[in-house]
Amino acid sequence: MTIQWFPGHMAKARRQIEEKLKLIDVVIELLDARTPLSSRNPMIDEILSRKPRVVVLNKADMADKQITKDWVAYFEQEKHLTIAVDSTTGKSSKGIIALCQQAASEKIAKLEKKGIQARAIRALIVGIPNVGKSTLINRLTGKNVVATGDRPGITKAQQWIRVGQELELLDTPGILWPKFEDEQVGYRLAATGAIKDEILNVEDVAFYTLKYLMTAYPDALMDRYELKELPSDLENPHEIVEVMEQIGKKRGCLQSGGVINLEKASLVILRDLRTDKLGKISLERPS
Repeated sequence: MTIQWFPGHMAKARRQIEEKLKLIDVVIELLDARTPLSSRNPMIDEILSRKPRVVVLNKADMADKQITKDWVAYFEQEKHLTIAVDSTTGKSSKGIIALCQQAASEKIAKLEKKGIQARAIRALIVGIPNVGKSTLINRLTGKNVVATGDRPGITKAQQWIRVGQELELLDTPGILWPKFEDEQVGYRLAATGAIKDEILNVEDVAFYTLKYLMTAYPDALMDRYELKELPSDLENPHEIVEVMEQIGKKRGCLQSGGVINLEKASLVILRDLRTDKLGKISLERPS
């Protein structure tokens, strides 16, 4: 599966970011704590060059707590200041400001040495669609300054946003890259809702998600759908489909003749994953 998806507003967003970089002191790279590498745009390193960076693992409240700790250690080994946050409740989000001040301290010191009066730190916030940028910004500012939603593509244009006296944020539309060479990256992003359901076959995405959960979180899966057992041969696609059918039957995803509607069953599984009904799930690990 090679997914190619580069809407015009994303190409425009990249150009705008490159044009604004000279004004930026630090970059806030927002990642999904459930899929940190898959939600990390590989074009960002190329675009941002050597700008100081703060890595924010957002939606940490939905991810496996221990695995998130492992990811924080992973990015810190890459020499990035890193913090895990829950932007919905605001837990730890204020720590982002302190990290931005730390990341920009060298530049601010140079400005002060030149006699330039202290000013608010200018931060660029970047992330793929539906990673929670708008919700995080609203938390940082303490008010609803940008629109939010549970679907990708809410932010359409750049805007400067003031965060107290310490920080000025440049919000940008979420940027995906031109295509996903690794099909697992595409499936992970689709599972968490970073890619619109209309773009991929939801049954394929649910199949991938179900197989992963059967391997990494079998108890959560059995508890949620009251399953008595799971198949032992996960390389047999028919057995995974049978589990999907069991879930569909329990959730009333039936059509005429008592046939299970796999599309509806798939949407049930993905909705439960995205709304935390399956528990704290991480879809990839540093190892």
